[in-house]
Amino acid sequence: MTTVYHHPVQIYYEDTDHSGVVYHPNFLKYFERAREHVIDSDKLAQLWNEHGLGFAVYKANMTFQDGVEFAEVCDIRTTFSIDGKYKTLWRQEVWRPNATRAAVIGDIEMVCLDKEKRLQPIPDHLLSSLLSK
Repeated sequence: MTTVYHHPVQIYYEDTDHSGVVYHPNFLKYFERAREHVIDSDKLAQLWNEHGLGFAVYKANMTFQDGVEFAEVCDIRTTFSIDGKYKTLWRQEVWRPNATRAAVIGDIEMVCLDKEKRLQPIPDHLLSSLLSK
């Protein structure tokens, strides 16, 4: 069974377009924040500062099923898997309060890169940490 991680996001007026609905690129920010909470900010900082490694989005596919509106508090639901030694796969969904289906679905592929933007294997210590969640 895959663990589902939950991250609340308050929708602010600045996140919306003229109609009060979230401007679509902002969902990428919400997904990024939720992934950071799953991995852990301190571990990401340590990975960068001590090993010169980080993650970058390789591919993103988003499906918009419902508008998300100003002042809502949404639940970002995240699951992930490891796809080989370089890549992680993330399924992230935005759930509005009392919804029966996700408003937005994102399938995000992340790769591990060094400071020169060369593909690198995900370090064993980080893989162990992620797989033990």
